[in-house]
Amino acid sequence: MLTAKEIRESFLQFFSSKGHHIVPSAPMVIKGDPTLMFTNAGMNQFKDVILGNAPVKYERVADSQKCLRVSGKHNDLEEVGHDTYHHTMFEMLGNWSFGDYFKKEAIAWAWEYLTDVLGLNPSQLYATVFEGSAAEGLSRDDEAASYWAQYLPESHILEGNKKDNFWEMGDVGPCGPCSEIHIDIRPEEERQKTSGALLVNKDNPLVIEIWNLVFMQFNRKADGSLEPLPKKVIDTGMGFERLCMAIQGKTSNYDTDVFQPIIKEIEKITGFSYSGKN
Repeated sequence: MLTAKEIRESFLQFFSSKGHHIVPSAPMVIKGDPTLMFTNAGMNQFKDVILGNAPVKYERVADSQKCLRVSGKHNDLEEVGHDTYHHTMFEMLGNWSFGDYFKKEAIAWAWEYLTDVLGLNPSQLYATVFEGSAAEGLSRDDEAASYWAQYLPESHILEGNKKDNFWEMGDVGPCGPCSEIHIDIRPEEERQKTSGALLVNKDNPLVIEIWNLVFMQFNRKADGSLEPLPKKVIDTGMGFERLCMAIQGKTSNYDTDVFQPIIKEIEKITGFSYSGKN
């Protein structure tokens, strides 16, 4: 069984082998951007590059970004303590392309890493694609769906609405359609009875999103309109703690070796035993 440290290192090594420059995590408290107080996504440190306001130093980048989601558009504060897979502070594994590769490579490499490198069972994986939005003149993401069809059966490629499959940094800023990768870690008996496709994005603690591949094409302006970005950008974010849960055969993020050393120390200090139950 891979440790959390080994999983993180395998991700960075994989994308390094694909020509990505590995960069350190940016500070969680953002400086120089009045629109955000905390780093809530891996793309925050690249915002000026994405908008074309700063030069592209490396066309391909990968990192493990420490994020804090306690306010604003991406706020997980109310979720913590109610389930086994949301955290206010977490790590996000990500790979980026600034005007280089786009949907085809992002999807191919995500699939290769999850199934070939980590050995996840393809039958337990589902992908979502943006269904489109008539109100904004955006069509269904047929391109992403066609690439997923090379790896997944049609029953495992699902359409998602604007809430789930159109990623936006905030009320303004870079945005675009996305493809989420979900994994069904329920027991085999349950998977045979009920298709995981029926449980994707339904708050089931064992059918969860682990990776979001964002295809940034637009900038949301203050008036709500969309303008094309100077260059198309790939921005992916994978929940490190959730990935560890799937790889280590657990049913809760808190049962992985990301949290267990901390929990065991708290047990010693307090004299209380952690049961793993809500």
